[in-house]
Amino acid sequence: MPQGDEIVTVVNRLAKNFRNVVLTQDWHPAGHLSFASAHAGRSPYDTIAMPYGPQVLWPDHCVQGTPGAEFREDLQTPHAALVIRKGFRRAIDSYSAFYENDRSTPTGLAGYLRERGLTRVFLAGLALDFCVRYSAEDAHREGFEAIVIEDACRGIDVEGSVAATRRRLAELGVRCVGAAEIS
Repeated sequence: MPQGDEIVTVVNRLAKNFRNVVLTQDWHPAGHLSFASAHAGRSPYDTIAMPYGPQVLWPDHCVQGTPGAEFREDLQTPHAALVIRKGFRRAIDSYSAFYENDRSTPTGLAGYLRERGLTRVFLAGLALDFCVRYSAEDAHREGFEAIVIEDACRGIDVEGSVAATRRRLAELGVRCVGAAEIS
């Protein structure tokens, strides 16, 4: 993702302020249905209809067992206690850290957070307008206070998706803050 690497320094600095850190990792099998290459005549960023709703088609990315699926070497979160792997089911994509894109198959994150007595979730990462957005929406839906750290995110902006994300988060009352506001 263009400029995606720019957030690593911000994320590393932020992570030091949190006792509880959870990472998500796209972990797609080769030929995942969200890949444009899996659909003849389709291109990245086309949208198709799936049983669970609209699906943006992506360039092949984060294929299981490849270097592209690994965390960046400069990401410094050794105290992260949980990694949620997303998108490993061939027939359904997964943006949210809480649910698959069918919005009903849970990842287990809500239970993990509740067992630890956590009520607030700070979100950072890629991409603001997809994975971060869906995670913030689902955190809110699950009763957590969701806070997006905007300068620790980058968006893709497929047909105005960044602006739509900002509108939706505002409608839900999800706060968007800068990293400097996190102490």
